[in-house]
Amino acid sequence: MINSKYIKSALLASICAIILTTSGVCVDRVTAEPVAAPAVATVDSAAVSPLSVVASPKTYLNKTITMNAKFDKFSTLGLDYKPAMRSSENYISFLIKRSDTSYDIPLSEMKLFLKRETAEKFIDLKTNDEVKIVGIVFSDALGDAWIDVSSLTVTKKAPEKDGVK
Repeated sequence: MINSKYIKSALLASICAIILTTSGVCVDRVTAEPVAAPAVATVDSAAVSPLSVVASPKTYLNKTITMNAKFDKFSTLGLDYKPAMRSSENYISFLIKRSDTSYDIPLSEMKLFLKRETAEKFIDLKTNDEVKIVGIVFSDALGDAWIDVSSLTVTKKAPEKDGVK
C-alpha cells in the first residue's frame, strides 16, 4: 500500500516544490526545510588552490573560483544531502586529488558537482588527468566546500601506464 503522505508530497513537488521566501531563502513547500538553490556563476573568478578553499570554505561562500587540480574519480559523494541539496537525478559529483601529500588521497572535504549532461562529455576522464575547474561555492555545510562546477577543462592528460589508455 502506498503512503498517502508520499503521494501528496510527490504531487506538490511536481507542481512546484521549491518557493522563494521573502527573506530570499529557498524552502521546500512540503517539509518547509531550506534548500540550496543552484548557484549561478559570475564573470569574475578568483584563482585559488583547492587546499585554501577546503581550509576556509566560508571565505569563498557565494564566490566564483578557478582551480587547477588532478582528477581522481566520479563519485556520488555529497549528493542528496538536504542542507546542500544537489539531486542524484540531475547531478554527479567528482573528486580531485590532494596536493599536499605524496600518497594517492582524494580531497573528500570538497564536494564538486556537475550537471549530468555535462558530466557525460567527460566520460573519458582518467585518474591524474589535470583539470581546470571554474565554479561557485554555494555552501559550507559540514564545514566542507560545496561547489557547483560551471566549467571543467582538461589541461593535460595523464600519462598512460603500461600501454593502458
